[in-house]
Amino acid sequence: MSEGNSMCTASEGWECVAKRDQVRPGSPLSLDSGDSGIGVYEVDGDLYAVEDTCPHGPSLLTRGYTRENMVMCPLHGAIFDVRTGKCLRGPAERDLRTYPVNVQDDDVYVRIVSEE
Repeated sequence: MSEGNSMCTASEGWECVAKRDQVRPGSPLSLDSGDSGIGVYEVDGDLYAVEDTCPHGPSLLTRGYTRENMVMCPLHGAIFDVRTGKCLRGPAERDLRTYPVNVQDDDVYVRIVSEE
């Protein structure tokens, strides 16, 4: 699933995606999760995971401009809060999906929840 370190182990439904030091402020981690991508961001020492593709167009948000808790789509400039997934400025017309993140020891886990 991850471009990151695959040396960690899964834990009760959570997928281990990276080591903690692989995610830094302003340097999100892009993960491939089947048919969707996930971006993991650090904000004020906490980690957040959101879908990595902008809802407005086929652009990876992890390649966009990040500042504090926001990421700007590099394609058309939509801005999202990575803590909540909320769209703060269009042209995107919906919020991003968010995913629970858990850090145990030095391992980062993301729970991929299916859409129903």
